[in-house]
Amino acid sequence: MAISGFTLVGQVCIVFPVGSMLRRVTISHRGIRDPAPSDGEPGWGERMRSASNGPSARRRRSAALIGMACLAMGTVAAPAGAAPLLLRAADKPRPSAEEVAEARRDVHEHQDRLGTAVARLAQARARLDELNAGAERLVEAYNGELVRLRQAEQALQAATDRLRAADAQVAEARAAVAALAAQSYGGVDLSQPMVIMVASGGGGLPGYLHQASTLHHLSAGQAEVLKELRDAQTAYGILQGQTRDAYGERLAVAGRAERAKAAAEEAVLRQQAETGGLREERDLLERRLTAARSTADRLARTRAASMERARFRRTSAAASKIAKVPKSASSSRMGDVAANWALTQLGKPYVWAADGPDSYDCSGLTMRAWEQVGVRLDHWTGTQWTSGPHIPTGDLRRGDLVFFGRITSNPGDIHHVGIYIGRGMMVHAPQTGDVVRIAPIWRSDLVGATRPT
Repeated sequence: MAISGFTLVGQVCIVFPVGSMLRRVTISHRGIRDPAPSDGEPGWGERMRSASNGPSARRRRSAALIGMACLAMGTVAAPAGAAPLLLRAADKPRPSAEEVAEARRDVHEHQDRLGTAVARLAQARARLDELNAGAERLVEAYNGELVRLRQAEQALQAATDRLRAADAQVAEARAAVAALAAQSYGGVDLSQPMVIMVASGGGGLPGYLHQASTLHHLSAGQAEVLKELRDAQTAYGILQGQTRDAYGERLAVAGRAERAKAAAEEAVLRQQAETGGLREERDLLERRLTAARSTADRLARTRAASMERARFRRTSAAASKIAKVPKSASSSRMGDVAANWALTQLGKPYVWAADGPDSYDCSGLTMRAWEQVGVRLDHWTGTQWTSGPHIPTGDLRRGDLVFFGRITSNPGDIHHVGIYIGRGMMVHAPQTGDVVRIAPIWRSDLVGATRPT
């Protein structure tokens, strides 16, 4: 029944007040059906005409309008000639193309962020290498200053030791001169000539002159030695001063070198921390990018599976509500039913040794698909391979089983099976962590195909 260009799907019952009675009318796509009145009772149309002239006509018309509004709200409608909205909603692929595109944009954003982080990390590593090289140069310079400082310290110690030795020699020479004078005159003051003459033992003037000449020669020699020692003492003092100045300068240079080394090491530590932080940021972004890619791939696979299911629902009503067909049906029709049923399982997870209804492995899925048309297969690729005639890949039809592995005397070497759906594609349960999905059959380990009978 078309109303304003829309088609009613299903039927709705509306109860109208008619006079003092209630009348139920069924409205469907076939039209309006008014149950036959009982004997002597006017039909719905007659009652409505008579009721429209009564005092309660307005109230009844309002009730009728409310009933029609309920009909409009409760009935599913679609544009005339188009599929019902309920079916169209079921056919609409989920996730949407925009959701898949958004997931891919998210992947690109994560790629951009990761690229920026990788570039920053590369710059930080280059800076760290540069700082490490600079720190090594400063450490070695500091080590060289330490060596020179030790040499200066040793030179200062040697100069100090020589000065001390010179001081000791001067003191010894001075003591020797004093002792000589004391031994010669018994402590007489040699600076008083008259005293020396008396102390000369009666030798008179000749004795005095002889004694004075001897003392003069002795004191002159001692004085020369003492002068040389004092000159050496002075020289050693000057050397010690110079050495002390050099040591002080080396000490200052070593201090500056140590501070430069410490600053360089601190800069290296800071750069190491920055590089470590950037490395952690890169690792985090890599994990996020991996997650985003996984999400985008999953959404794309789910949408592809949803679109494939929708396509087969549109082309065949049996794709969404498969009915088992008798064994006598043509093998082509049986293969279509098996393939269509397999398409209704897209997106369900792979679980080892599972055969439905919520999860499958490869041979469990194909076993259940052909079970829909009454063909019993074992849950094993080894016997599914021999469940019917082998078909050349150029003659494949929908529903044929395609096998992968190696053909040997051991049937277990054929390790994977899928169900052909046309155009070089199959539905299969791939592996742990994956879901039932559509994939090309053209793999390097494709060994052949079988049409179950």
